[in-house]
Amino acid sequence: MHPRTGRLVSLSACGRTARRQQPGQEFNHGLVLSREPLRDGRIFTVRIDRKVNSWSGSIEIGVTALDPSVLDFPSSATGLKGGSWVVSGCSVLRDGRSVLEEYGQDLDQLGEGDRVGVERTVAGELRLWVNGRDCGVAATGLPPRVWAVVDLYGKCTQITVLPPEPGFSPPTPIPTPPLEPLAPTEDSALAEQGTSADEAFMVSPAQARPETFPNSLESHNDFASMELSEVVSNTILSAYNGGLLNVNLSSPPAGEGLGSSGAATSPILTSNDALLFHEKCGTLIKLSNNNKTAERRRPLDEFNNGVVMTNRPLRDNEMFEIRIDKLVDKWSGSIEIGVTTHNPNSLEYPATMTNLQSGTIMMSGCGILTNGKGTRREYCEFSLDELQEGDHIGLTRKSNSALHFFINGIDQGVATPLTPPVVYGVVDLYGMAVKVTIVHNNNHSDRLRRNNAILRALSPEGALRRAAPAAQAEPERLLFHPNCGQKAAITHEGRTALRPHATDDFNHGVVLSSRALRDGEVFQVRIDKMVDKWAGSIEIGVTTHNPAYLQLPSTMTNLRSGTWMMTGNGVMHNGTTILDEYGHNLDRLKAGDTVGVVRREDGTLHFFVNGMTQGPAAWNVPPGVYAVVDLYGQAAQATIVDDVEVSPVPESLPEGNNQVSPSSPSSGAGGSDLRFHQLHGSNAVITNGGRTALRHNCRSEFNDAIVISNRALRDGELFEIVIQKMVDRWSGSIEAGVTAIRPEDLEFPNTMTDIDYDTWMLSGTAIMQDGNTMRNNYGCDLDALGTGARIGMMRTAKGDLHYFINGQDQGAACSGLPPEVYAVVDLYGQCVQVSITNATGPMDNSLATSNTATEKSFPLHSPVAGVAHRFHSTCGKNVTLEEDGTRAVRAAGYAHGLVFSTKELRAEEVFEVKVEELDEKWAGSLRLGLTTLAPGEMGPGAGGSGPGLPPSLPELRTKTTWMVSSCEVRRDGQLQRMNYGRNLERLGVGSRVGVRRGADDTMHILVDGEDMGPAATGIAKNVWAVLDLYGPVRSVSIVSSTRLEESEGTQPPSPSSDTGSEGEEDDEGEEHGLGGQNEVGIIPTTLEFLENHGKNILLSNGNRTATRVASYNQGIVVINQPLVPQLLVQVRIDFLNRQWTSSLVLGVITCAPERLNFPASACALKRAAWLLRGRGVFHNGLKICEKFGPNLDTCPEGTILGLRLDSSGGLHLHVNGVDQGVAVPDVPQPCHALVDLYGQCEQVTIVNPEPGAASGKSAGTQGDMEKADMVDGIKESVCWGPPPAASPLKSCEYHALCSRFRELLLLPEDYFMPPPKRSLCYCESCRKLRGDEAHRRRGEPPREYALPFGWCRFNLRVNPRLEAGTLTKKWHMAYHGSNVAAVRRVLDRGELGAGTASILSCRPLKGEPGVGFEEPGENCAPPREEQPPPVLLSPSLQYAGAETLASKVQFRDPKSQRTHQAQVAFQVCVRPGSYTPGPPSAALGEPPDPHFSPAELEWVTKEKGATLLYALLVRVE
Repeated sequence: MHPRTGRLVSLSACGRTARRQQPGQEFNHGLVLSREPLRDGRIFTVRIDRKVNSWSGSIEIGVTALDPSVLDFPSSATGLKGGSWVVSGCSVLRDGRSVLEEYGQDLDQLGEGDRVGVERTVAGELRLWVNGRDCGVAATGLPPRVWAVVDLYGKCTQITVLPPEPGFSPPTPIPTPPLEPLAPTEDSALAEQGTSADEAFMVSPAQARPETFPNSLESHNDFASMELSEVVSNTILSAYNGGLLNVNLSSPPAGEGLGSSGAATSPILTSNDALLFHEKCGTLIKLSNNNKTAERRRPLDEFNNGVVMTNRPLRDNEMFEIRIDKLVDKWSGSIEIGVTTHNPNSLEYPATMTNLQSGTIMMSGCGILTNGKGTRREYCEFSLDELQEGDHIGLTRKSNSALHFFINGIDQGVATPLTPPVVYGVVDLYGMAVKVTIVHNNNHSDRLRRNNAILRALSPEGALRRAAPAAQAEPERLLFHPNCGQKAAITHEGRTALRPHATDDFNHGVVLSSRALRDGEVFQVRIDKMVDKWAGSIEIGVTTHNPAYLQLPSTMTNLRSGTWMMTGNGVMHNGTTILDEYGHNLDRLKAGDTVGVVRREDGTLHFFVNGMTQGPAAWNVPPGVYAVVDLYGQAAQATIVDDVEVSPVPESLPEGNNQVSPSSPSSGAGGSDLRFHQLHGSNAVITNGGRTALRHNCRSEFNDAIVISNRALRDGELFEIVIQKMVDRWSGSIEAGVTAIRPEDLEFPNTMTDIDYDTWMLSGTAIMQDGNTMRNNYGCDLDALGTGARIGMMRTAKGDLHYFINGQDQGAACSGLPPEVYAVVDLYGQCVQVSITNATGPMDNSLATSNTATEKSFPLHSPVAGVAHRFHSTCGKNVTLEEDGTRAVRAAGYAHGLVFSTKELRAEEVFEVKVEELDEKWAGSLRLGLTTLAPGEMGPGAGGSGPGLPPSLPELRTKTTWMVSSCEVRRDGQLQRMNYGRNLERLGVGSRVGVRRGADDTMHILVDGEDMGPAATGIAKNVWAVLDLYGPVRSVSIVSSTRLEESEGTQPPSPSSDTGSEGEEDDEGEEHGLGGQNEVGIIPTTLEFLENHGKNILLSNGNRTATRVASYNQGIVVINQPLVPQLLVQVRIDFLNRQWTSSLVLGVITCAPERLNFPASACALKRAAWLLRGRGVFHNGLKICEKFGPNLDTCPEGTILGLRLDSSGGLHLHVNGVDQGVAVPDVPQPCHALVDLYGQCEQVTIVNPEPGAASGKSAGTQGDMEKADMVDGIKESVCWGPPPAASPLKSCEYHALCSRFRELLLLPEDYFMPPPKRSLCYCESCRKLRGDEAHRRRGEPPREYALPFGWCRFNLRVNPRLEAGTLTKKWHMAYHGSNVAAVRRVLDRGELGAGTASILSCRPLKGEPGVGFEEPGENCAPPREEQPPPVLLSPSLQYAGAETLASKVQFRDPKSQRTHQAQVAFQVCVRPGSYTPGPPSAALGEPPDPHFSPAELEWVTKEKGATLLYALLVRVE
């Protein structure tokens, strides 16, 4: 064997015998490899010399292409990558992943004296030999140079290599070096006779394989059939019962447990009766591996439709177990598993299994769902959403009808006691879960490693270590533990940790302290070395895991238990971020900086950066935690630092103007004793001594997080909280108010607005009493508040309730409150964490004794803001209107229950009702929607009913009606959409449901105040709300009101229909000729989309607007008229959904579209189709051109895209009126324009031609003006700012640094373009992300210039008159180096020379009263006496930005307090012919830009008006 081995292996007998040290304490780190590569056809054979019974699993053997002389040995063979094949048990793994589940003889069953070997054949096959018998081909395609690998794993502790033998003859034992003396055992006696003890009681392969433990070497039938998971479970149970000191690892008594009963009742499975996945499965499922593996297709685009079921029902006590093979980190939620009574042959598979409302029991997250409803919220401590690749999940229906789930072999207990007798196993590959495999081999190596970790923790040695901690004195000095990450090493006597190959790998650098930290003990390290190759840097924290027993992850944030880490400038607990903005960003640290961590006696965790405390990061951290350092990314080496002074941890953090930093929760609430009560909602957690409340599982739970004050508020006492954390997953946010219900008497509901007595709440802008809206449009909107905002509540002595936002009184919300009320906060939706501030307490103001309304107060006499809504007197014949038309009751039957609003709904007006009474004997649901039918048109009938009113809403078709029934959207009774929002059949008494007509002509349904999103589009202007009291809903009452008329100045802005040029962030491009643009016309206004379209399309606005209402595809629409040469057809992007990737596709088809069966996406059109997608041009699905025009995937909302055929049949693309050139020549005619609303693009509208735009001259001028506005040509990689989700500026540190420097210059904001067109970063990361080329051409005649790589550009506003007179003349682009002192002067002047025109206006400048603005003629020269000094320019910023031309200045970054050097320059437009090119005149410290000729590197101009300021450039070092 090779002399380099795993760290616990010792070699003897000249390298032919290997033994794993400490076999009773360690089960891995036993890797050995052959000294030389294997020769083809020769068997590498080893003999098992010794086994112990402390562990599960045994020898593993295989081959690897990794050279042992340079190999970084992992802890086990399954950790070998880069071309490794290993046989483990009876599975074959390649690079740690299973490729063959059932192979050969089970290696775990081999005993001492058995021989096992591997052979690489001439054909490149891997064969396994056991005791001279060939087990067949285990793998193919082996590389020619491989080494044998043996893992002394688990029970196997010693082996000896036997001489090599030819593969064509059985190997024969020959004398071997003497072994260490072994005690004679029954196994060794059997081995001499050619058999082993394990073989003596080997069971059927279909049965569970036996596992032996100490004192149980004999064969027991009961135990032999018992699964390892039950042994582990029994072990854990006995460990808990024995206090972890009396661990019984022996076999259970006969007749106990599942194993015995299973052996008696379960038949032995034959090969054709094995559990497999049924061939019928979800629409996105692909089955493989003999139907044992299921994988969800398109996992980055779709998150559901991944349901699979077993091919037969489960038998009693039969284990159905799967292994997670693949996850994606895009979606929330993950795998769900359970059982169902539905036969897969007859089941219509739902999108997710939890949608099935009968006969189904599923485990989802850490809870149990029965028929889609939660029956157990906290079933087990594990959450399926947190499992990783390689984890196992199993279930079994026991003979007593109890259903049990298993995670990594550990029984989680009874999930439900009564399970139907005939059930199928079902798996839902939802969200993150992509691929799973059924595991028939219950001793798979992945699960063995997890079980071994449990066994080791429960072993007698471990118990003794815990029972007698004083036996080994802890070292006083903190050191790193020798057990470290795969790519880490410990040097300098345990004081230094490093990643030796830091430029090759960025992770596997986790190191822990050698002992637990004492309370108040600071663990601090100094960063010694960094590399600049990776992103991210050092991470530090604490963990409850003992490093001696921890299987170290690749990064510490992957550990999902007992771990707190500071990473970047956030804090993570068990892999989940708990503080987003905390302290100094660790990614910005340099070599020599120090980081530290300390746990205080009160359980708070504090971090230090360069000796300065960053404040409390976590609370309730248990004692006895180990320090952790993750040498991640750039961090390559760190050393423990002793005796370094750190700032003391304050007992109470300063508030500063009563404001709490979002990252530093207040540890004191002033002198007030107000805290959060210990009683709270099920999802709420109270920390920080009662001062902080948070909602755990904030991305999977949005409610059940109500917290209440520990005592009633005193008169005039302010209860103020600060929002510390929010998530962007949900709609709605924090709700706050008061209640007269004592915490001890309160049964905490899902949300506080569900309480129907003695409760006053502010939700959004609505004041609600006892769950009913009293008034809308209160002075503040809680849904609009963000992190750091403060919310206060106070009851005055007069009984008024006042709210305070950031210390400002919002006026009286309501009056008549009882004397004793408790403050209550609902951590709902987006709001996750709040803390009580120091401002909490008595207030010294007049509100304590006066009820005088403030300037923001509203009248209190009206229960609602405005006039309450009413039902129209025209209604269904079974309806009775009560309480002045605000309550409707269906007096008989189940139908004829139509009611209408009295008036038309205004834009954004909500018509909302509350369900008062249900009649459960009827089926169906309440129906509601909008109709263009005026109720009065029907005329009064008997009892006020209209004679023409139908019995139900779907039959109302005399006028256009949009409605929602259950979860279906219908228009005039025709189904438009399914699975919309919450199912209205589930409404209960007290539920609120409303309808809103949006200002964007959409209909929205609201359920309990939550907007379900747009249900329909293209809603008419004049519509009435309509409800159908159908089926179980017998009576409703109105809870909404008409909106008060607002003055024009206070009304919210309506969506703009302006479709002008969006401008550009990166508007430098290669100039492209317009090519006959003056001949372009606008196509007539009769254009509309064809009725034949993709199935997810909804047409509206006279078929001129197309909306994709579901999924991300099936969105093809075609213009009804063929393209006419020289006529332009245009569409506007109305709405983008950032949930998806990619965007619309534009093109033409030459086949008749009226009867075309459209595919899911335009890219699947394989006949007569030319398409523009992204930056490519495609013909019949094949790319024929790359990098054409702008990237259509980055078009923002409002972009106008057009197609035009020129006179020769060339297809042109137009963007915002600007011709991008010929995309496809010689397009056959006739052809129709096609738009595919794919991915992000969800709505487009055919653009109406503007008056006067039909002439060619107008069109051409408009195009020129837009091109002038954009300064450069359109044709470049990015012609607009990328969408917000893809914008690099939000995360670019260099851009942020340059922006902070620009702010230090105190320049007026009006000089610069407004966001998002203000700035563009040209750092290396940003420019590579956009794909910028280094040089561009511009002007007439075209001239090259270099992009400002390494600088950050801030675009300047352009005077409109200067724009029209100069930019359209196709000026050249150049740069001018400047200095900080001259920037303001140049901007005030408006050009580099002594011009008179301001950049912002056309008025004369101050100080030049006699000079007016005159637009200079093209060839006019200024008077000689006004000749400005010469201006030096260059097409290369490498020359213009040289230090001799752009002087450097030092400044201190206000955020990081570090000192930097900065330079400034101007990017200018230069009139062609106004300058003289020449050689450089400035002395340069480095060679000039080699791309440009030295004779033309410097441009000199003396003409006034020859330059126009375009952008300010900043570079920071």
